[in-house]
Amino acid sequence: MASLTLKPGREKSLLRRHPWIFSGAVERVDGNPASGGTVDLLAADGQFLARAAYSPASQIRARVWTFDPSEPVDASFFHQRIRRAVSVRQALFSIHYSPLSALRLIHAESDGLPGLIVDRYGEVLVLQSLTAGAEFWKETIADTLLEETGLGTIYERSDADVRTLEGLAPRVGPLRGAIPHSPFTITENNLKFHVNLETGHKTGFYLDQRENRLTVRGMAEGRDVLDCFCYTGGFTVNALAGGAKSVLSVDASADALSLCQENVSLNSLPVSRHSVLEGDVFQLLRTFRDEGRSFDMVILDPPKFAPTAAQAEKAARGYKDINLLGFKLLRPGGMLVTFSCSGGVDAALFQKIVAGAALDAGVEARIVARLAQGPDHPVALNFPEGAYLKGLVCHKV
Repeated sequence: MASLTLKPGREKSLLRRHPWIFSGAVERVDGNPASGGTVDLLAADGQFLARAAYSPASQIRARVWTFDPSEPVDASFFHQRIRRAVSVRQALFSIHYSPLSALRLIHAESDGLPGLIVDRYGEVLVLQSLTAGAEFWKETIADTLLEETGLGTIYERSDADVRTLEGLAPRVGPLRGAIPHSPFTITENNLKFHVNLETGHKTGFYLDQRENRLTVRGMAEGRDVLDCFCYTGGFTVNALAGGAKSVLSVDASADALSLCQENVSLNSLPVSRHSVLEGDVFQLLRTFRDEGRSFDMVILDPPKFAPTAAQAEKAARGYKDINLLGFKLLRPGGMLVTFSCSGGVDAALFQKIVAGAALDAGVEARIVARLAQGPDHPVALNFPEGAYLKGLVCHKV
């Protein structure tokens, strides 16, 4: 088997079971491994450390499949890992799951399958292959998924920007079977949503916000709500279902706003309490501030500003600006529900940013809840980067 030998002292992260090896840690490559092929990771003294997928185009040069020297990476390996991930979700969601439910079945490194995302939308699986290793084994993975779930349809959404860092072209389309015609409908916490699996964000819907949408529903009664970066209305629909007095949904995408309106109607919620506004959220919030508008709840769920820690400083300015405006628009007693999905911004930094925004806005606020991704998006203890979604509910005094 081909191998990567590390520079002296660069094995420490692997001894802590972290699954990534960066290019700068590699002393030499022995053999001629293919992109995505399996390699042994060796310490400078030749000691076996792990077995990994090789990615020659990426700064993350290898991603660990297993730390067990006796475990081969073959079809049986993927059967075992996928079966384990699926069984965990079955245990978590057996009480609440219905044929139209949606949840994440495989969450990449946190399920021991780096670069592989698989979401289940009812009877359809949506797969993202984001790394060279996941791409190398994709056909085996697809066959195993159908075997372990008993389903017949997999749609591929391998179109995330991160694939370019792996030297991979985007791939979108049926991988097994054919998806039903749009709109595709799912249920979540007794609400229905139309989802565009073919062109929607991520795999079609923000499944990681499931529990947080329910939290908003529980706080929305009687409030005027501003839902920023609303996408297709996950928070909007829940706020209206929770008895919000009004909801203004703001997004830069006309298509997303159209689907947001569909989802409000789909749940027979009062359309008279709902309005949409298309435009740049930063500019619109400044306009609202200048016009003296105010709300009882402001929801900020922006796109990823900092995919990596190197971009955190620039992202921090964006997060501070938008949270400052959010605080300015809140009435006394109002709630700011604010999120960061940026991997380069950890929870401590995000709280510091929001605190700075409150200070600059001249308001006093309290954290009344901390929010995160749902349990179907687990965080492996040896991979803290998996905790990418951070949220705060702040009460303006």
